[in-house]
Amino acid sequence: MTSEASSAHAPILIVEDEPELANLLRDYLLASNFDTKIIHNGLEVIPWVVQHKPRIVLLDLMLPGKDGLEICKEIRAFSNIPVMMITAKVEEIDRLLGLELGADDYICKPFSPREVVARVKAVLRRIEPAQTVQNLIKVDNRGLKVLAQGHDTELTVVEFHLFSLLFNEPGRIFSREQIMSGIYNDYRVVSDRTIDSHIKKVRKKLEQFLPDSEVIFSVYGAGYKYEPPA
Repeated sequence: MTSEASSAHAPILIVEDEPELANLLRDYLLASNFDTKIIHNGLEVIPWVVQHKPRIVLLDLMLPGKDGLEICKEIRAFSNIPVMMITAKVEEIDRLLGLELGADDYICKPFSPREVVARVKAVLRRIEPAQTVQNLIKVDNRGLKVLAQGHDTELTVVEFHLFSLLFNEPGRIFSREQIMSGIYNDYRVVSDRTIDSHIKKVRKKLEQFLPDSEVIFSVYGAGYKYEPPA
């Protein structure tokens, strides 16, 4: 068995000290055919990760024994295993610190378990080789068009530039301010709600041709990112 195939069968590690929440995440992941392992104490995480090499780590921030930021830092010292931070703390410093330490995504409580599963799949699509996703969405820079399964999504010029900005760097989180500066070159005053409105319209147009694939994700308090479709 190749290391790639072995990775695909590795469990997803859920590090969460609230048993009910950990079990809820496990049930939703099991329903999507993911093997799982639950750890409640931060001190047990690193030895388990070293021995078992999980496919992805869902890591709560506040844990007994050792906190999630320290665990993420230690994991990054020896592994590129994807880490998704899960926390009830929404302060900007915690969010930025978590991402700077190498977290691949950041989810704030309360959350929908379905959203967590969708974002787990999105992270895995980005890091595990995909076979067919490249042809589902294509960007025609000359024609200012975005094609979804060969269909013109009929984006406006502003919508095209917004989507292209996200599309060209999959997985990167863009703040609303970064999106504004990336799609407007005349320094006009644009509110956060305007960006949110553009995102909503782009999603709706893409959904016509990719009804089962979400590709633009909201990252609470941080901005938006693109992930390749399933």
